[in-house]
Amino acid sequence: MTTPYQDRKIPAPKLNYGDEPYFDAATQGKLMLKFCNDCKQYHHYPRALCPFCFSDKTEFKEVKGTGTVYSYSVTRTSGPVPYAIAYVTLDEGITMLTNIVDCDLDTIRCGQKVAVTFKPSEDGPAIPMFKLV
Repeated sequence: MTTPYQDRKIPAPKLNYGDEPYFDAATQGKLMLKFCNDCKQYHHYPRALCPFCFSDKTEFKEVKGTGTVYSYSVTRTSGPVPYAIAYVTLDEGITMLTNIVDCDLDTIRCGQKVAVTFKPSEDGPAIPMFKLV
């Protein structure tokens, strides 16, 4: 069975205060994550306080945008087109919820290498997603 990827409408995210640099970078084709200058750990989703040490000394840093599929699910019936939702563990160590795109969705496997790509949202910023490498 094959389930080819199909482009779908992606709603624009509702931005929280402080999200702008993340989505501005995504629109420029860069993946930026928050980094804590006190405990030296990355975290995602973007937020002002580090979730590990509660420091406010955080900043956005560009990351490689490569990682591996930790877990995934292919949804075939909940919308107009099938899509794959996944947890991807980035090489920097954090895991983010995302979509796997631009592939036969039936070929996705846990442990596969992925790289970031960016898909436009409706009337909003680009959204980081991942493709198989």
